[in-house]
Amino acid sequence: MIKLEHLYKSFPDKDVLYDINTTFEDGKTNLIIGQSGSGKTVLMKCIVGLFEPTKGDVIYDSRSFISLSKRERTLLRREMGMIFQSAALFDSMSVLENVMFPLDMFSDDNYNERKRRAEFCLDRVGLLDAINKYPGEISGGMQKRVAIARAIVLNPKYLFCDEPNSGLDPKTSLVIDNLIHSITHDFGMTTIINTHDMNSVMGIGEHILYIYKGRNEWEGTKEEVMSSNNERLNSFIFASDLFRKVKEANTPGERPAQ
Repeated sequence: MIKLEHLYKSFPDKDVLYDINTTFEDGKTNLIIGQSGSGKTVLMKCIVGLFEPTKGDVIYDSRSFISLSKRERTLLRREMGMIFQSAALFDSMSVLENVMFPLDMFSDDNYNERKRRAEFCLDRVGLLDAINKYPGEISGGMQKRVAIARAIVLNPKYLFCDEPNSGLDPKTSLVIDNLIHSITHDFGMTTIINTHDMNSVMGIGEHILYIYKGRNEWEGTKEEVMSSNNERLNSFIFASDLFRKVKEANTPGERPAQ
C-alpha cells in the first residue's frame, strides 16, 4: 500500500501539485488520469522519489519515504518495478538477457537460479518461446511484454507503469492491460498506472485518481465513473462521441445521442 498525505510540489516558477491525499491499495490496478499538464507525471515522480515533495509525505507500508536515509531509499527502490512508455530494452541483449539484467545487478542467486526466474517471468507473459530473439526481431507489443517480465523479475511489492499502452494498437493495448491486471492480482502488488487511455480506465480502473490542475478532483472506481456527476471528470472521460454514448446508454433516464 502507498499513501499520499498532503502532498505539494512547487518549482521556482510554478506550483504544480496541491494537497494530494489518496491511498493506493495492494492487489489493485490504481490509475492516475488527467489532461496533459495536469501534474500526473510530476505526481508519479514524487511517488517514486525522483522529485522531492515541497510538503507532505509518501508512505510505503508505514515507511515514510521522506524520512528515509539515502541507503534506505536505495533498498526500497529494489522493491519497485517500472514499465516505461517505451519498452526501454537493450538492443544488444536477447529477450532473456534483458529480463535477467536486474537479477544480474541485484541478485545473489547463481546463474542457473537467475535464468530460471527470468524464464518463469517470460512464461508468465507468454514469451518463453522468444527468449533467444532480440528486441529488433519482435513486435512492439511483445517488447512491452518483455518489459513487464523484466519489471516483475525481482518480485517487486510496487509496480509503476508510465503510459504502458503508448504506441500500441487497441487490441494489443487490451492484452497489456489484462496482463498488468492479472499480475497485480496474482502477486498482490501495489500497481500505479499513469495513463491517457480511456479503454484502460473503463477496463481495469479498480481505483482511479483524476488530477485537475494539480488537485485531486475526483477518485473512485470504473463503475463509479459511469454515474459520476463531476463535470470536469465527465468532460475529460467522455470527450469522444463513443464514450459519451456509452455513458448515456448506462445512465437511467438518458437517451443515447443520435
